[in-house]
Amino acid sequence: MAIVSPSILSADFCGLGDQCRLVLEAGAGMLHFDVMDGHFVPNISFGVPVLASLHQGIPSAFFDVHLMISHPLAYVDAFARAGAGLINFHLESEDDPAAVLAAIRAAGCKTGMTIKPGTPAEALDPWLDRLDLVLVMSVEPGFGGQKFMPSCLDKLAALKARREALGLAFLLEVDGGVNDETAALCTRAGADVLVAGSSVFAAADPAGAVARLAAM
Repeated sequence: MAIVSPSILSADFCGLGDQCRLVLEAGAGMLHFDVMDGHFVPNISFGVPVLASLHQGIPSAFFDVHLMISHPLAYVDAFARAGAGLINFHLESEDDPAAVLAAIRAAGCKTGMTIKPGTPAEALDPWLDRLDLVLVMSVEPGFGGQKFMPSCLDKLAALKARREALGLAFLLEVDGGVNDETAALCTRAGADVLVAGSSVFAAADPAGAVARLAAM
Protein backbone atom coordinates (compact mmCIF):
# COMPACT_ATOMS: atom_id res chain seq x y z
CA MET A 1 0.00 0.00 0.00
CA ALA A 2 1.34 3.41 -1.00
CA ILE A 3 1.00 6.60 1.02
CA VAL A 4 -0.83 9.18 -1.10
CA SER A 5 0.05 12.85 -0.67
CA PRO A 6 -2.30 14.86 -2.90
CA SER A 7 -0.72 18.10 -4.10
CA ILE A 8 -3.10 20.88 -3.19
CA LEU A 9 -1.49 23.09 -5.84
CA SER A 10 -3.94 21.39 -8.21
CA ALA A 11 -6.99 21.78 -5.97
CA ASP A 12 -9.84 24.26 -6.44
CA PHE A 13 -8.80 27.14 -4.21
CA CYS A 14 -12.38 28.35 -3.90
CA GLY A 15 -13.09 25.28 -1.76
CA LEU A 16 -9.61 24.34 -0.58
CA GLY A 17 -10.60 23.13 2.88
CA ASP A 18 -13.37 20.94 1.50
CA GLN A 19 -11.09 19.52 -1.17
CA CYS A 20 -8.50 18.63 1.45
CA ARG A 21 -11.08 16.93 3.63
CA LEU A 22 -12.38 14.97 0.66
CA VAL A 23 -9.01 13.41 -0.19
CA LEU A 24 -8.15 12.76 3.45
CA GLU A 25 -11.44 10.95 3.98
CA ALA A 26 -10.69 8.92 0.84
CA GLY A 27 -7.47 7.63 2.37
CA ALA A 28 -4.74 10.19 1.64
CA GLY A 29 -2.03 9.86 4.26
CA MET A 30 -0.86 13.47 4.06
CA LEU A 31 -1.30 16.68 2.11
CA HIS A 32 1.49 17.95 -0.14
CA PHE A 33 1.93 21.73 0.22
CA ASP A 34 4.09 23.23 -2.55
CA VAL A 35 5.74 26.54 -1.68
CA MET A 36 7.28 28.48 -4.59
CA ASP A 37 9.12 31.78 -4.43
CA GLY A 38 9.32 32.86 -8.09
CA HIS A 39 13.12 32.65 -7.85
CA PHE A 40 14.16 29.05 -7.27
CA VAL A 41 11.32 28.08 -9.60
CA PRO A 42 9.54 30.34 -12.12
CA ASN A 43 6.22 30.36 -10.32
CA ILE A 44 4.64 31.64 -7.09
CA SER A 45 2.15 29.56 -5.12
CA PHE A 46 1.13 30.10 -1.49
CA GLY A 47 2.76 30.42 1.90
CA VAL A 48 2.49 30.48 5.67
CA PRO A 49 -1.00 32.05 6.06
CA VAL A 50 -2.62 29.41 3.84
CA LEU A 51 -0.95 26.58 5.75
CA ALA A 52 -1.94 28.10 9.09
CA SER A 53 -5.57 28.35 7.97
CA LEU A 54 -5.67 24.77 6.74
CA HIS A 55 -3.99 23.49 9.90
CA GLN A 56 -6.50 25.34 12.03
CA GLY A 57 -9.40 23.97 10.01
CA ILE A 58 -8.05 20.41 9.71
CA PRO A 59 -5.79 19.97 12.76
CA SER A 60 -5.49 16.21 12.31
CA ALA A 61 -3.98 16.50 8.81
CA PHE A 62 -0.27 15.86 8.28
CA PHE A 63 1.19 18.56 6.04
CA ASP A 64 4.07 17.53 3.78
CA VAL A 65 5.57 20.97 3.10
CA HIS A 66 7.78 21.14 0.00
CA LEU A 67 9.88 24.32 -0.07
CA MET A 68 10.80 25.09 -3.67
CA ILE A 69 12.58 28.24 -2.58
CA SER A 70 16.13 29.58 -2.72
CA HIS A 71 16.51 30.22 1.03
CA PRO A 72 14.57 27.62 3.03
CA LEU A 73 16.44 28.33 6.27
CA ALA A 74 14.71 31.68 6.68
CA TYR A 75 11.26 30.09 6.61
CA VAL A 76 11.61 26.86 8.59
CA ASP A 77 10.33 28.26 11.88
CA ALA A 78 7.37 30.04 10.29
CA PHE A 79 6.16 26.94 8.47
CA ALA A 80 6.70 24.79 11.54
CA ARG A 81 4.59 27.16 13.65
CA ALA A 82 1.92 27.20 10.92
CA GLY A 83 1.46 23.44 11.15
CA ALA A 84 4.00 21.63 8.97
CA GLY A 85 4.51 18.00 9.92
CA LEU A 86 7.46 17.55 7.57
CA ILE A 87 9.56 20.24 5.92
CA ASN A 88 11.20 19.22 2.68
CA PHE A 89 13.71 21.45 0.88
CA HIS A 90 15.87 21.17 -2.21
CA LEU A 91 19.47 20.03 -2.09
CA GLU A 92 19.98 22.56 -4.91
CA SER A 93 18.83 25.51 -2.79
CA GLU A 94 21.32 28.19 -1.76
CA ASP A 95 21.43 27.47 1.98
CA ASP A 96 23.73 25.08 3.85
CA PRO A 97 21.87 21.74 3.98
CA ALA A 98 23.25 20.90 7.43
CA ALA A 99 21.93 24.18 8.84
CA VAL A 100 18.50 23.69 7.28
CA LEU A 101 18.22 20.12 8.58
CA ALA A 102 19.24 21.22 12.07
CA ALA A 103 16.63 23.99 12.02
CA ILE A 104 13.89 21.61 10.90
CA ARG A 105 14.72 19.18 13.71
CA ALA A 106 14.88 22.00 16.24
CA ALA A 107 11.45 23.18 15.10
CA GLY A 108 10.00 19.73 15.85
CA CYS A 109 9.31 18.66 12.26
CA LYS A 110 10.35 15.65 10.24
CA THR A 111 13.09 16.25 7.67
CA GLY A 112 12.90 15.89 3.92
CA MET A 113 15.24 16.63 1.04
CA THR A 114 14.41 16.87 -2.66
CA ILE A 115 16.43 16.47 -5.83
CA LYS A 116 15.55 17.82 -9.27
CA PRO A 117 15.62 15.57 -12.37
CA GLY A 118 19.13 16.71 -13.24
CA THR A 119 20.65 15.90 -9.84
CA PRO A 120 22.07 12.40 -9.35
CA ALA A 121 20.84 10.24 -6.50
CA GLU A 122 24.39 9.95 -5.15
CA ALA A 123 24.38 13.65 -4.30
CA LEU A 124 22.15 12.78 -1.35
CA ASP A 125 24.61 10.33 0.21
CA PRO A 126 26.04 12.74 2.83
CA TRP A 127 22.56 13.48 4.16
CA LEU A 128 20.64 10.21 4.05
CA ASP A 129 21.14 9.34 7.70
CA ARG A 130 19.56 12.66 8.72
CA LEU A 131 16.42 12.34 6.61
CA ASP A 132 12.92 11.07 7.27
CA LEU A 133 11.97 11.41 3.60
CA VAL A 134 13.66 11.79 0.23
CA LEU A 135 11.68 13.31 -2.65
CA VAL A 136 12.67 12.46 -6.21
CA MET A 137 11.18 14.93 -8.70
CA SER A 138 9.83 13.28 -11.84
CA VAL A 139 9.25 16.67 -13.51
CA GLU A 140 11.05 19.99 -13.35
CA PRO A 141 9.70 21.76 -10.25
CA GLY A 142 7.49 24.80 -10.61
CA PHE A 143 4.28 23.83 -12.40
CA GLY A 144 1.66 21.11 -12.08
CA GLY A 145 0.38 18.95 -14.90
CA GLN A 146 3.75 18.12 -16.48
CA LYS A 147 4.65 14.84 -18.19
CA PHE A 148 6.32 12.15 -16.09
CA MET A 149 10.08 11.69 -16.63
CA PRO A 150 10.97 7.95 -16.48
CA SER A 151 14.55 8.75 -15.46
CA CYS A 152 13.29 9.06 -11.89
CA LEU A 153 12.75 5.30 -11.73
CA ASP A 154 16.46 4.48 -11.70
CA LYS A 155 16.96 7.05 -8.94
CA LEU A 156 14.20 5.53 -6.84
CA ALA A 157 15.68 2.06 -7.26
CA ALA A 158 19.17 3.32 -6.40
CA LEU A 159 17.95 5.12 -3.29
CA LYS A 160 15.96 2.09 -2.17
CA ALA A 161 19.09 -0.06 -2.50
CA ARG A 162 21.14 2.54 -0.64
CA ARG A 163 18.55 2.69 2.16
CA GLU A 164 18.69 -1.07 2.58
CA ALA A 165 22.49 -1.18 2.45
CA LEU A 166 22.78 1.48 5.16
CA GLY A 167 19.96 0.13 7.31
CA LEU A 168 18.05 3.42 7.14
CA ALA A 169 14.31 4.02 7.23
CA PHE A 170 13.63 7.22 5.26
CA LEU A 171 10.56 7.21 3.03
CA LEU A 172 10.95 7.55 -0.72
CA GLU A 173 8.56 10.02 -2.32
CA VAL A 174 8.00 10.83 -5.99
CA ASP A 175 6.38 13.98 -7.37
CA GLY A 176 5.38 14.91 -10.92
CA GLY A 177 3.14 13.34 -13.51
CA VAL A 178 1.97 10.64 -11.10
CA ASN A 179 -1.20 8.88 -12.25
CA ASP A 180 -2.58 5.33 -12.26
CA GLU A 181 -0.08 4.20 -14.89
CA THR A 182 3.08 5.92 -13.67
CA ALA A 183 2.34 5.28 -9.99
CA ALA A 184 2.64 1.55 -10.57
CA LEU A 185 6.08 2.06 -12.13
CA CYS A 186 7.15 4.22 -9.19
CA THR A 187 6.05 1.82 -6.47
CA ARG A 188 7.78 -1.07 -8.22
CA ALA A 189 10.97 1.03 -8.30
CA GLY A 190 10.74 1.74 -4.58
CA ALA A 191 8.46 4.73 -3.96
CA ASP A 192 6.59 4.70 -0.66
CA VAL A 193 4.82 8.06 -1.06
CA LEU A 194 3.03 9.23 -4.21
CA VAL A 195 2.47 12.95 -4.72
CA ALA A 196 -0.41 13.39 -7.15
CA GLY A 197 -1.98 16.68 -8.15
CA SER A 198 -4.02 16.93 -11.33
CA SER A 199 -4.59 13.16 -11.49
CA VAL A 200 -6.49 13.49 -8.20
CA PHE A 201 -8.06 16.93 -8.10
CA ALA A 202 -8.91 17.11 -11.82
CA ALA A 203 -10.41 13.60 -11.80
CA ALA A 204 -14.15 13.11 -12.12
CA ASP A 205 -13.93 11.15 -8.86
CA PRO A 206 -11.05 12.48 -6.72
CA ALA A 207 -11.83 10.09 -3.87
CA GLY A 208 -11.68 7.14 -6.25
CA ALA A 209 -8.37 8.39 -7.65
CA VAL A 210 -6.88 8.50 -4.15
CA ALA A 211 -8.15 5.01 -3.39
CA ARG A 212 -6.61 3.58 -6.55
CA LEU A 213 -3.24 5.17 -5.86
CA ALA A 214 -3.27 4.02 -2.24
CA ALA A 215 -3.81 0.44 -3.42
CA MET A 216 -0.58 0.47 -5.44
